[in-house]
Order: sequence, then structure tokens, then C-alpha cells
Amino acid sequence: MLEKFIEITGYALADSVNPCEIAVLAMVLMTILIQNPEKRKRVLSAGLSFSLAVYIGYTFYALILYQIFHSAAAFFAENSQTFKIAFSFLAIIIGTLNIKDFFFYKKGSFATEMPIWMRPKVKKIIDKITSPLGAFLIGFFVTLFLLPCTAGPLILATGRLSDLTILSAIPWLLYYNLIFILPMIAITLIVFVGFKEVDEIAGWKERNIKKLHLISGILLFAVGISILFGWL
Repeated sequence: MLEKFIEITGYALADSVNPCEIAVLAMVLMTILIQNPEKRKRVLSAGLSFSLAVYIGYTFYALILYQIFHSAAAFFAENSQTFKIAFSFLAIIIGTLNIKDFFFYKKGSFATEMPIWMRPKVKKIIDKITSPLGAFLIGFFVTLFLLPCTAGPLILATGRLSDLTILSAIPWLLYYNLIFILPMIAITLIVFVGFKEVDEIAGWKERNIKKLHLISGILLFAVGISILFGWL
């Protein structure tokens, strides 16, 4: 149980510092602020609504991934060691790609960031947000665009939970996604109370994007190595 807790927490933390979600949330909050410059409560409502939509959307995707892996549980049970090694290498590879971005950063990097061609489409969708309800509804749709840069840790987590029953796996998936959206909630609250403006948050993300990739990469690499050597 402790090993699984450490592993799932590691994947979730690596996913939560992904620059993609910070950038998308900043766009949502900026859109609401531009339309309602004097109504910070709308920023709070929109940010929390968007975070909730992402939470529900990612839980839905996680359940789909879990079901895919669980359906193949018989095969995995017979080849559990091979399956475990494969997932450890996948974690190491994705972690290495993120660490690479610290030293040789390129926007839209494969498996670590949202592809460049998707970004104008996402911005166009987000620009249509006019209310907290709109932020919630569009949040579901935008999660599809976030998947290319955040799906790696989620795939790893759901794969490692595939040996559990659905009732046992759901609490783990809810826990994972709660950690995933915590930075979104924190940023929303920071902007709401006036500590930082949205453009400052976006600027901070740009200045520290390499470090965010490094943190995410180290976490994934460490979990992968721990699984490979049987420490988890």
C-alpha cells in the first residue's frame, strides 16, 4: 500500500507541474479578467469551475485508461514482471524527455508539451469564455488538448492500478487528479486575493518553464528507476 501511494503520488506530482496546465489556466483567467476587470469573484469562480471541469474530465479519461489496462489484466498477470519493467522504462523515457527540455528546450516538444499547432485552437476556444459556467463547459473540451502533454504520467498511473478492482481503483484515481489540479486551484486563489496578476503568473511560467520540466522529469525518472530495481 505504501509503495503504491508513493508511486501514484510521484506520477501525480510530476503531472501537476506540467507547464501546459499552467498556461491554459492563465489564458482562462486572463480572458475573464479582460471581460470583467473589476469582478475578481468571477476570476475565482471561473478558475475553480475550470479546475473542476479538468478534474472531472481527467477522472473520466483515467477510468477509460484503467478499463483498457484492466481488461488485459489476465495477460498482464501472466507477464507481470515484463509489464512492470515496460512501465518502468516508459516512466524513465518520459522523465528523460522532460529533463532534456531543461537543457535543450523547444516549444511543443514531443510528449512533454502541447503541440504548437494546437495552441491557436485552444486560445480560440478559451477566448469564447464569458462566465464561470462557460469556463466549466469549455474545461471539458480543453482537456482533450491537454492530453498530449499530460497523458504520460496518467497512463503510467492507471496501468499500475489495473490489478485493482474498479471500486479499489477509483479512490486512487480521484487522489491522483486532486493532486493534478492543485496548482490550478493555488494559482486561481493567488490571482483572486491579489498577490499576483495573471500576466505575472504567465511570465513566471515562461521564466521557469525549463525548471518545471526538470522537476517533472526527475520525479518520473526516480519513480521509473525505483520500479525497475524493485524499490516500489
